[in-house]
Amino acid sequence: MARATPFLMFQHGKAEAALDFYVATVPGSRIVSLERFGPDGPGPEGTLLRAHAEIAGQPVMAHDSFITHGFDFTPSFSFFLDCADEAETERLFAALGEGGQVLMPLDSYGWSRRFGWISDRFGISWQVNLP
Repeated sequence: MARATPFLMFQHGKAEAALDFYVATVPGSRIVSLERFGPDGPGPEGTLLRAHAEIAGQPVMAHDSFITHGFDFTPSFSFFLDCADEAETERLFAALGEGGQVLMPLDSYGWSRRFGWISDRFGISWQVNLP
């Protein structure tokens, strides 16, 4: 049976820094494996050819594109984080939003107690929710 895994393509060698940040910030996250480009490329040596990680238990792949594309991440794809309590909601919203952009401020919008939507400094979008 086929399996679908979210695949995050970073540009300018940012994949490992992003994964390290997510693992340090989001509970239940870890890097499973890293495969790097070697001296023969085609990408810059040491950047990520393929990475497997779990973000809040969700398997994710990541890659450092050695080609600069005319597109990047869009908020149309986001990680939706259900938080355990108010403190975790506030912490994740602040940490993931630092250096990024607030798309919807943390508030009560009628479908949960607290909800906010941000784009982090790497361009990945996060919906932070307190059910």
